[in-house]
Amino acid sequence: MNKKIVRTIALGSLALVVVLITAGQALAQDAKAQYPSMAPLDQYLMADRNAEIALARSAAPEAISRDADVLVLGRHGYEIAVKGKNGFVCAVERGWMGPINGEDAANFWNPKVRGPVCYNPPAARSILPLTYKRTEMILAGQSKAQIIDGIKTFIKQDLPPLEPGAMSYMMSKEQYLSDNGHHNWMAHLMFYTPLMDGAVWAADLPHSPVMLNPQFRGAPEPIDVFMVPAGWWSDGTPDPVKPM
Repeated sequence: MNKKIVRTIALGSLALVVVLITAGQALAQDAKAQYPSMAPLDQYLMADRNAEIALARSAAPEAISRDADVLVLGRHGYEIAVKGKNGFVCAVERGWMGPINGEDAANFWNPKVRGPVCYNPPAARSILPLTYKRTEMILAGQSKAQIIDGIKTFIKQDLPPLEPGAMSYMMSKEQYLSDNGHHNWMAHLMFYTPLMDGAVWAADLPHSPVMLNPQFRGAPEPIDVFMVPAGWWSDGTPDPVKPM
């Protein structure tokens, strides 16, 4: 092939990569600029209590969620809306349960984020308390720095030890996790462990189905969250979205 043509193609490819990287950085910066602080509380609440119950239950297959406790977010924190009997707990998390700082924190204050999740009994006892605590501090108007300090104190004084087998379902087709793309990302399961090298799970390796979630990662919670695609939504329909 003519050397001039090869050089032109190479320069064009490089330019495309630069454009894609710049565009990705711009999207993250736009999200941070769009949600720099907490919106009015009413934007995070769901006016229809039954709709929030249904959304929470959609996190897991009906065989699990129909007998689970269901939480709804009120003005002072999460409240039990339905009392279950199988030890699972379903709720709709808001953006403030994501990373607190850094590139992955763009949606921390996004009032549109709705993350239906259903915790198994070990996670309900040892992971869900973190949702209660973060939400309590958010609704009290605390800053991110205060939240980090408060979580560190909570871990030392009140957080139960992480139980083996703690996991949760996030298989709702109605997820709204980001303003970009499909909004609902993919149906997946989450497994909670002490902080460890992601290589132990072969996380994020080429063609590995396991991904390491940046949700906690010791900032400040001493927990890792490994995610595995489920392949179908909680209603049994296929989920064609593939991990990148």
